[in-house]
Formats: sequence, structure tokens, C-alpha cells
Amino acid sequence: MANILVIAEMLDGKVRKSTHSAITFARQAGGTFSILVLGQGAKAAAAEVTGYGAQAVLACDDAYLGQPVAERFAPTAAAAAKGGNFDVVVVTASSFGKDLAPRVAAKLGAGYAPDISGVKAEGDKLTFRRPVFAGNAFATCELTTPVKVVSVRQSEFAAAEPSGGASAVQDVALAAKDAAADAVEFVGLEAAKSERPDLGEAKVIVSGGRALKEKFAEVLDPLASLLGAAVGASRAACDAGYAPAELQVGQTGRVVAPRLYVAIGISGAIQHLAGMKGSKTIVAINKDADAPIFQVADYGLVADLFSAVPELVTELQKARG
Repeated sequence: MANILVIAEMLDGKVRKSTHSAITFARQAGGTFSILVLGQGAKAAAAEVTGYGAQAVLACDDAYLGQPVAERFAPTAAAAAKGGNFDVVVVTASSFGKDLAPRVAAKLGAGYAPDISGVKAEGDKLTFRRPVFAGNAFATCELTTPVKVVSVRQSEFAAAEPSGGASAVQDVALAAKDAAADAVEFVGLEAAKSERPDLGEAKVIVSGGRALKEKFAEVLDPLASLLGAAVGASRAACDAGYAPAELQVGQTGRVVAPRLYVAIGISGAIQHLAGMKGSKTIVAINKDADAPIFQVADYGLVADLFSAVPELVTELQKARG
């Protein structure tokens, strides 16, 4: 059975919910697992994940890790994996995970399976399922190195719930600094501030396409506010400047799988479908009855979005009194 190390992701002194998908992977893979929390304030943040059934929660709390630079995190993550004799190292395939995982794999001489959507355990053997060809096909792969590194799709592994108990928190020393970190200068972090849910964690997403043009926010925001939803966008809408790049959903943007995905004025190009077709319920509004989005939609409305969406907002407001 595998001995798995889950690397947690921190933001503003707390463990991000994305980490819970990696914990779900560890449970599905069988065996035992521990959680490693890295960053400034990690000791306090580690207390948030002590109730998830880990053998131990490891914390490396150091000001050197206060900057979000993967070259600073990789040496300690690799050292923790070696020191604990872990067979598998897993992180969620967020921007943090995609940045960190290959560096850790290189230091461990480990095979790396990125962006996996499923795992199957047969004794000591683990096989991984991952999407290829923009999600139109799936490949099954096996890593033959003694240590394996994987990143998991948050949209494919549901967030783990606490299982009770209280894992012990153990301090981990900061590993020797990597010369590669000296070649990277952290200039600053520009993060969009929003009261809406994060795209990757939202239960409802209202997403718009290029057809909205300059009325993107004017049309979508009232509906998103009523539904308590995050706002997403197609690449075409982002490229045209109608929506900021951080809202992009698709193969080259965020991969999401909310309970409800409302696609407004989105034709359904294959690259966009790759980022949202795992949604539990898909609603599409488009005036083109032949738009590809209707092939994956559970509910479709062929209508002019500029009249249909305001009417939907009005009806929702009436229903809520």
C-alpha cells in the first residue's frame, strides 16, 4: 500500500480548499497519507487539516517561504518526501501545484503524472487516468519510478470532508536553499479582489462569451449576484478585452466542475468545453440553435441573450419575493 505525501497550498495564512482534492486522491489511492504545509504561518494553518485522517501533519513555518516562489518550496518538499519514505507526492493542479510538482519530481528523480482525473489501486500498483486531446479522450498511465509525483484536477476529485480525529502536527526544518531560487526575483502579486466565489471552488458559475461585447458585466453581474455565483468567460471574450484573463474557463484557462454552469453567448468551442463539461448541470443560452454548446447542455434556450437574461433575472427576483 502506498505511503502518500499531500502538499497543501496556502493563501493569506490559511490552507486553500483546493488542497482537499489532493486529500481525496490520497484516500482513493489507499494506504496512509500525511499532509505537508509549507509557508510563512504554516504552523497555525496546519491546525486546519488535522481532522482529515492523516498520519501526521507536517509544518515548515519560515519567513523564507513567505514569497510564492516554487524554487523556494521545492527543496523542503523534496526533503520531506525523502525523510518520510513517501512513495507518492501529490498536489492539486492549481497554478501553485503545476509550478511546484515538476520541480519536486526532478529533485526526487521521480516520474510525474500531471493533471490526473482518476486513480486506481491494485495492491501496490497505482494507475492514473488523465485527459488528452483537450479532454476528448483519456489515457491510462503507470509510473515505474520508486517515488511518484502527481497533480490532480480539482474538478475531478471532490473536496474531502473531515473524518474526525486529530493528527499530530510535527515541525519540519527548512531544507538547504536552492541556488535556482537566487535566480528568481519576486516582484509582487497582483490578485483581483472580488466578493464572488473563486472560480475553482464555486458551486455555481455564470459564464459569458464574446457575444456580450461591452455589456459583459452589465448582463452577467445581476444574474451572478442572484445565484451567488462566480463569473467566468470564454477565451474569445477575454482576448477581446470584454473580461479579465483570470476569468477564462477552458483548456488554457481554469478547469471547473460546479454544480451549475450557465453558459451565455458561448458557442462551445472544443477548448472551452474541455474546461467545463464536467459540470453537474449545464444551462446554455445562445441564439444559434446549432451552437456546439447545446450538445453538452442539460438545458438549452435558443434566444437573444440581451433579452433572455434580463427576463431570467426578473423572474428570479419575483420568485425570491
